[in-house]
Amino acid sequence: MSEFRITINDTKTGKSYNKALDTDLFLGKRIKDKINGDDLGLKGYELEITGGSDNAGFPMRYDLSGTGRKKIKILSGTGLRKLPKRGINVRKTVKGNTISNDIVQVNLKIIKDGSKKVEEIFGVETKKEETIAKQE
Repeated sequence: MSEFRITINDTKTGKSYNKALDTDLFLGKRIKDKINGDDLGLKGYELEITGGSDNAGFPMRYDLSGTGRKKIKILSGTGLRKLPKRGINVRKTVKGNTISNDIVQVNLKIIKDGSKKVEEIFGVETKKEETIAKQE
C-alpha cells in the first residue's frame, strides 16, 4: 500500500483540510478523475483530483500524460511562478497527470457535499466555538 497526504479543498468556504491515508485507491487515477468520498471516510461526498506532487516536490501537470518526469517549455500554469522576461522560454521539470507510487501528495476538491459538514468530519472547530470554549 502507498501512503498519500491528501489535501481536500472546500470550494464553498475556501478552506483546506489535510489527511494522511495508506491506500491504493489513487493509483492509476488521473487529474480530473472523480472519486467517491465513501472510500476516504467522507460519506456522501464526491471529490475530484486537481493535482499533486511527487517525492521530490515536482508538481503534476494536467496536459502531460503518463507517470514520469519531463522537462517541458512552460509559458504559464502549473510549475511556473513567473517568467524572467517577456519572450523568454523557460524549461521546467514537471510530473505527468497519472498517479503512481512516486506521488506523495494528492490535491482534491469537493464537487458534491454530503450530509455532515467537513469541519465535523475532520474535527476542526471554528473560531466562535473556540472562544466560547475558552470563556467557559
